[in-house]
Amino acid sequence: MRIVRGLEAAGAALCNNRGLNLADVPAHVQAKTEEVFGERLTPAQTVEVIVERVRREGDQAIFDLTRRIDGVDSEDIEVPRSAFAKAYEELPDEVVAALTLAAGRIRAFHEASMVKGWTDFSEGYGQILNAVQRVGAYVPGGTARYPSTVLMTAIPAKVAGVDEVIVCSPSPGSSLPDPAVLVAADIAGVDRVFRIGGAQAVAAMAYGTETVPRVDMICGPGNVFVTLAKKLVYGDVGIDGLYGPTETLIVADETANPTLCAADLLAQAEHDALARPVLITTSEHLALAVDKEAQDRVERLDRGDVARAAMEGQGCIAIVANLDEALDLVNRFAPEHLSLMVRDPWEHLGRVRNAGAVFLGEFSHEVLGDYVAGPSHVMPTGGTARFSSGLGVHSFLKVSPIIALSDGISAGLAREAAVIARAEGFTAHAEAAEIRQELL
Repeated sequence: MRIVRGLEAAGAALCNNRGLNLADVPAHVQAKTEEVFGERLTPAQTVEVIVERVRREGDQAIFDLTRRIDGVDSEDIEVPRSAFAKAYEELPDEVVAALTLAAGRIRAFHEASMVKGWTDFSEGYGQILNAVQRVGAYVPGGTARYPSTVLMTAIPAKVAGVDEVIVCSPSPGSSLPDPAVLVAADIAGVDRVFRIGGAQAVAAMAYGTETVPRVDMICGPGNVFVTLAKKLVYGDVGIDGLYGPTETLIVADETANPTLCAADLLAQAEHDALARPVLITTSEHLALAVDKEAQDRVERLDRGDVARAAMEGQGCIAIVANLDEALDLVNRFAPEHLSLMVRDPWEHLGRVRNAGAVFLGEFSHEVLGDYVAGPSHVMPTGGTARFSSGLGVHSFLKVSPIIALSDGISAGLAREAAVIARAEGFTAHAEAAEIRQELL
């Protein structure tokens, strides 16, 4: 991993060109795009073509694009309910039990997080909350399978009161999605599952096809094409956010265990060659020990090539003078995951302003957040934690203020409303307020 020293160098290494980077794709992906569409297109142009085709042609566009892009030649895109029962038979009992436990904790966390409506009758105002009616969750299915993402998206939606949740997830060849994905969907209460992926899945959920119902909101992570598609359809449908490759930032002092730091960085690095593992530490000794430990451990990983590419490409160890400098960098970087592996992490929590999720101490580690801790693992990336939050019940709720003024309060406010309206040049507004004074 790259090692930098000092606040200025660390800031440049971590925060310059910070963003989602939705413009670049690997060379092999670009080559595939040219093969499919017969011309060189940017990722954004590719998504525009796909989305427009799905809007115009519906299912036929889905069948054609899935065949040409994913090599899947099938028109049976909805997973039959019979497949869910079979998935339980194929999945080891210990995996079913683990998914069930995770679902229980996720459900409990989001039930505790529910916001409530309120009314102040004396003042004549309040607010009511309504969930969106139908949600589409995108669950990646490329180089890995993600039953955890099914739980982390569908459960908060259901807790919020969403009537119907559908899932779109790609699956190879003519096979159905992985049994763990289907079991997770059943446990989470997902209503329908479709085995399509990419920008075409997002377009299908946004506009509807003969088979896929139109949703009110799309949530979940995905590759650059999925993210660009969500960006493109926003406004016609709601979205939870735009997500780039995963990232973890560990702040560690001299008390931290270098083996645990290295293990956590590698856990994120193995997600994706574009993942971003970062360590900020006040200890030169710890920095060197973590770097060596990570290099040793990566050789033993099943996805070692992926993790190594992430560590060499985006990995960084920054050595700073003190924890004040470290936390200043944290807020500038705004990480998806922040782990505070320092003496008394609670003492420093109040200094954290920008982070998707915060993990306190060496045993409240990020891998538990990925699977079983409780909060959703769908978190803001690419610095978007500066202005957005992770997925939760709030993501699926609409807040409508209510105004129910008594005659007395209405009469008492009418004059000021009319004054402001006339100051803005809206005489009809003013008269609508004044005429009521005459009636009381």
